[in-house]
Amino acid sequence: MRLCRFDDNRLGLVDGSVIRDVTGALDLLPRAGYPFPAHDLLIEHLDEILDRAHALSPQARTVAVEAVTLLSPVANPSKILAAPVNFEKHREEARKDSALHGNNPSTFTIHTAGLFLKSVGSLVGPGQGVVIRLPERRTDHEVELVVVIGKRANQVSRRDALSYVAGYAIGLDISIRGTEDRSFRKSPDTYSVVGPWLVTADEIRDPGALDLRIAVNGEVRQQSNTRHFILGVPELIEMASSMYTLHPGDLMFTGTPEGVSPIHAGDHIEATIEQIGTMDVDVRTDEVISPYVMNVSSTGASQ
Repeated sequence: MRLCRFDDNRLGLVDGSVIRDVTGALDLLPRAGYPFPAHDLLIEHLDEILDRAHALSPQARTVAVEAVTLLSPVANPSKILAAPVNFEKHREEARKDSALHGNNPSTFTIHTAGLFLKSVGSLVGPGQGVVIRLPERRTDHEVELVVVIGKRANQVSRRDALSYVAGYAIGLDISIRGTEDRSFRKSPDTYSVVGPWLVTADEIRDPGALDLRIAVNGEVRQQSNTRHFILGVPELIEMASSMYTLHPGDLMFTGTPEGVSPIHAGDHIEATIEQIGTMDVDVRTDEVISPYVMNVSSTGASQ
């Protein structure tokens, strides 16, 4: 199934070019009080929600996909994890490009760098768009497969890892280039775009065999396949859960292929992953100019 969140937090089942509004299924969620759960309740109860949504769908109001504002399909992840340089060709392009490798071209690999965290405040859906925070700095697109964790996972082996996955989505890891810590440069508001919907895990048997691409204003910039991952989804979940307890709704960006390049206000992004679909994202500039000036160069670390 394809489950989306749209407009004023409506819940929808995607049926071709239309959305069936099954918001009534949310009535099944338990009422939460303070302190609120530090995970996503919808993902925790995904099976029950999907059963109820399926029952409601024949009589549900329909609306065209293009007529709504698509939000992130996951509203409340406890954390967003991301994998740096997880495609060999991207590692090679980063090694050769001083704007990407942060003056450390030879030793930077996912095995030595591990994973990193992005602020949950950076999360948006494709309909909300990307707002360039520092127009004077190079800001790049990175298309990635996003894994949605479905249940609590701690010290999970790669052998069992896929059983902890609720589904998949497309992600844009928007990245300011510079010398600051990776999490700082990749966590401004709107810099983690996830969508256009969640595709349940049963529809994607092998997340390691998916074509992915990104086009900016119609020009293809990145195009590859997840078979070229250095660490596959099971290995990434094993690595992440060795350090953190993963909770329902946690998001994992799995790494980007070669071809990362700058985006600017006015650009239109089309990001596509096989078996998931395409998400359209517009780029604009923040109307409020930050008074803070960073005393750093425009070169910096990849990913």
